Amino acid sequence: MGALIGGIYASGIELDRMYKLAEAFKRKYYLDFTIPKMGFIAGKRVEELIKVFTMGKNIEDLAIPLAIVATDLYEGKKVVFKTGAVSKAVRASIAIPGIFVPVKADGRLLVDGGVIDRVPVSVVKEMGADLVIGVDVSRVKQHEDIQSIFDVIMQSLDIMQEELLHHRETVSDLMMKPSVEQYSSRAFTSIQEIIGIGEQEALKHLPKIKLLISQWKEQQTLE
Repeated sequence: MGALIGGIYASGIELDRMYKLAEAFKRKYYLDFTIPKMGFIAGKRVEELIKVFTMGKNIEDLAIPLAIVATDLYEGKKVVFKTGAVSKAVRASIAIPGIFVPVKADGRLLVDGGVIDRVPVSVVKEMGADLVIGVDVSRVKQHEDIQSIFDVIMQSLDIMQEELLHHRETVSDLMMKPSVEQYSSRAFTSIQEIIGIGEQEALKHLPKIKLLISQWKEQQTLE
């Protein structure tokens, strides 16, 4: 989801329009089920949607610097896209293992970047960011009603990724964690409520964000 939102925003879509897209987005628009050899969803339809939303742009042509993270299943390594079609990179980054068919590109088999780096703070640091604000929205929903293979996969990934994140969040200057674990990550519902929780989390951390910016400016003056 981070890759999807980042790609759309960096392509020049304004926040008000993004809110409307979120409210209108339904599973029926992107689901294209296939014979489950490497995934249940082929992903061609969602890639076309992303291409439309991002106006067919390449990452290197975006007004806002963007990097998109995927995981190479063959080598077990992180793959960072900084060039090429936004739609192709996002499609690779959202390929939840077992649900979306992986993306084959340049001899690699690519799946969700969250498998190896859920909140890729180090990537942003490498891009030259002075301050890094991380946002983690995939906290484990305890006592989840697990009914299907989709539930098993998603819950397992959330548990695995939460453990990984414990060792990495200290690299960010600030990590925000909106309490959205009560909402299903398998359905696009309660959009306004989720957006509201995100905004409240940001407002809660606003004094800390302003302090970090102020301290950074002072440091720049001293240097």
